[in-house]
Amino acid sequence: MAKNHHWLPLILSLITALGLAASSLCIVSEFKRTKRKDLKLDGKLCHLPGSHAFGFGIAALICLFAAQVAGNFIVCRNSCSGEKRTRCKARKPALSTIFLLLSWISFGIAAILLSVASSMNRRQPYGKGWLDGDCYVVKDGVYIGAATLALVCVASALASAVISIRKSQTEQGQKIHAQV
Repeated sequence: MAKNHHWLPLILSLITALGLAASSLCIVSEFKRTKRKDLKLDGKLCHLPGSHAFGFGIAALICLFAAQVAGNFIVCRNSCSGEKRTRCKARKPALSTIFLLLSWISFGIAAILLSVASSMNRRQPYGKGWLDGDCYVVKDGVYIGAATLALVCVASALASAVISIRKSQTEQGQKIHAQV
């Protein structure tokens, strides 16, 4: 019997929405981040006020993580043949694996960029700073790079999921025809 895939459009739409939300939040963070003009110096001590980019960056990271988990859920769910889940043999379609690997690489880099840039946008009081008492400001384009990587991550996860779904449906169709 073929698998029931009525939930797939909903999950794929959710992944797309989460990816677009993550990318949009990254772009908002780029505009809301602390700037060099916000830096205040008192001798060797520095101070940076907090910015809303911290919250937007963390929200982008959460959306990106949720999209990655949902995309991997679909790939893993379709990696078994569907007869008996206790003794299934995992299939490894090459193209799906390449997209999944690209998704994880871009996710890892985007997550690092987002977490570091967002933590730099927290309040940095005099003498405390971000690292070793020094104040750091996020460079222009870091959040835009994270937004681009988030889109690559989600597009790759979606491509891997769709390929694994089609592969699963093709194999189910072949098994049904072989039984007739």
